[in-house]
Amino acid sequence: MTTTEQTTAPVAPRPATGIIPLPPAAARTATAAGALLTLASTFLAWTWTAEFPGDLTVNGYPGGLQVLTLTGALLTLLITLSAHGVRGLTWLTPGGKHSPVLLLALGTFATTWYAVIAIAVNLGGLANLEPGGWIAALASLATLVAALGLPADTPLEGDRTTPWKRFTHTFKAPTPEPAAPLPSWAEIVIIAIAFGLGLFVFTYGIDTEYAELFIGFMLLVCFGATALARTGLNHRLASYTAKHKNVTVTAAFVAAFTFPFTQTNDAYATIGTNILIFATVALGLNVVVGLAGLLDLGYVAFLGVGAYTAALVSGSPSSTIGIQLPFWAAVLAGAAASLIFGIVIGAPTLRLHGDYLAIVTLGFGEIFRLAVQNMDGVSGPNVTNGPNGIPNIPELEIFGFNLGESHTILGVELGKFSNYYLLMLVFTIIVVTVFRRSDQSRIGRAWVAIREDETAARAMGINAFRLKLLAFALGATLAGMAGTVQAHVTTTVTPTEFKFVEAVPPNSAFLLAAVILGGMGTVSGPLIGASLLYLIPAKLQFMSDYQLLLFGVALVLLMRFRPEGLIADRRKQLEFHSADQPGPGSPPKGDTSLSKAGV
Repeated sequence: MTTTEQTTAPVAPRPATGIIPLPPAAARTATAAGALLTLASTFLAWTWTAEFPGDLTVNGYPGGLQVLTLTGALLTLLITLSAHGVRGLTWLTPGGKHSPVLLLALGTFATTWYAVIAIAVNLGGLANLEPGGWIAALASLATLVAALGLPADTPLEGDRTTPWKRFTHTFKAPTPEPAAPLPSWAEIVIIAIAFGLGLFVFTYGIDTEYAELFIGFMLLVCFGATALARTGLNHRLASYTAKHKNVTVTAAFVAAFTFPFTQTNDAYATIGTNILIFATVALGLNVVVGLAGLLDLGYVAFLGVGAYTAALVSGSPSSTIGIQLPFWAAVLAGAAASLIFGIVIGAPTLRLHGDYLAIVTLGFGEIFRLAVQNMDGVSGPNVTNGPNGIPNIPELEIFGFNLGESHTILGVELGKFSNYYLLMLVFTIIVVTVFRRSDQSRIGRAWVAIREDETAARAMGINAFRLKLLAFALGATLAGMAGTVQAHVTTTVTPTEFKFVEAVPPNSAFLLAAVILGGMGTVSGPLIGASLLYLIPAKLQFMSDYQLLLFGVALVLLMRFRPEGLIADRRKQLEFHSADQPGPGSPPKGDTSLSKAGV
């Protein structure tokens, strides 16, 4: 071989090895054995006293946090066997093989050790652990160590062989293998099963009775969801849902409709109702921010306009108008009032851009709150009763059906908040339909063009001001419509509910965070983001003093590791990750020509 040939000869790629120097077969066997031992430990007592919630003192019957460890260990075992090529389980890992095992092992370890630490802290020391608790802790640690010895799904080079880089590399999305064609009925069954599992997980999270169980649940869900996405199953499901869009939407709302029938405590239905209100308003904001790219920091004021309008015409004894309209008329009045306010505020301000528009909308939100606070007959006209608000809003009665009373439907007794949940679900369907139709229309494409580059959109003949005003008005209308239901759910409307930042959502800051957290420009993104931002504070009330601090930390971490949101469209994924994960036809790393072009 000549000198030239020697210098130009290709270098063999570095083998994909794990962090712990173990043969792949030994690492898989050790991981499976550790997961099996962790699973078995949940059938032993973890503590001797029932003072710790969940009753972890029973042998042979897992309870509380033990159920979460059992679930994590079972998933780890199944994915490990799938990666090992066990017949009948290989469909579980069409994309990543070993990185899902590592993530599940980490999630099981975090959940188990959190339980052990919580027992020690609550009961006063590690002496309160029974042998089952020690076995679970050591077995989950051994499983994680063994999983670190599994080879990476893609070659690791340079500093990516360090533990931290290995984990961050593990979190990246896979490219799954092509799926074998299935009959349409089989794909529809898979979609139905997926939404059924989603309903079960959501219901389990809402029904958690104590904070320790909810924290363990969130730990397992975070790592478990990421691991299952890393297997490539989400890509398979996405291909099926894209093919059967109408079936997917129907399955989603059937699952949502089923939720109140799974509840035995109306207090948990209260959380579901408030989540739907929060999510619907966030989806309306997504029209303004996600589609048109208008940064609105006073959006909660439109929710307040709808709520106050409905309260004034509801027949409340405290209403200064003293009239009572049917509910459908109150909804139209609230939506119309918000629409008018949206046009009045948007017409003079939407010629501004960026931070200037954000400051103006923030000012509008504060002006609205101060205005309704001073309309008390002393500082201003007597319209809203000032700081006292409008209490004693009567319960809704639709077609003789009083939503404030319990009713038996399909053999299940539904309380007040379950009734309002079903009503709010109807409004959510309306808002989702409006959003989808707008997004897929010519106007929606024009909004996206304005969001990406307003100058270029104007050059192509788009009337940017008119379309931005339309987005602003539509978003305000949707928020006002949701506000009419909120007024009857809370039975009281006060100015303090509509601040920019408040410990209890919805408020402008949390609404904007729900859109960004979930994924701008998508339907399911704001729904998921709003659910998380409402459910977590509702379940972890002992952290209320540090809620805003934790909220800020969560946003920083999200912007660092998932800037496109939990549910991102293809455009956002390319914008944030095309340089890290070049695919077929992607520019080489460092080439930003497509990014500059808005692709």
